[in-house]
Amino acid sequence: MNTITLTEAASKHIKSMLAKDNSNIGFRLSIKKTGCSGYAYVPQIIDKINENDLYFLEREIPMYLDPAAKSFVEGLVIDYVADSIGLKQKRLVFINPNEKNRCGCGESFTLE
Repeated sequence: MNTITLTEAASKHIKSMLAKDNSNIGFRLSIKKTGCSGYAYVPQIIDKINENDLYFLEREIPMYLDPAAKSFVEGLVIDYVADSIGLKQKRLVFINPNEKNRCGCGESFTLE
């Protein structure tokens, strides 16, 4: 059930975040209604399992997905890149083939 794909850069970043604390058990993704466009991704490093979450491995990383988000993130690719403007901070980037639009600030999106 690999609904989500991680790039090598995202995988390295998430593995380094998981390694910061021995109680960390995986990466969880959900979405929430927010912002000017409708939805936002909610990535988390987790230390306990939500029993309803969908589970799979991606690049040897335990992945947990809010079941309510599954249809929203089908085919999602998560990358880790430096912003091309400003301070060039690195961040996770979500490339979703189901997105119709993003708001101007890039924090929220709408779906087809």
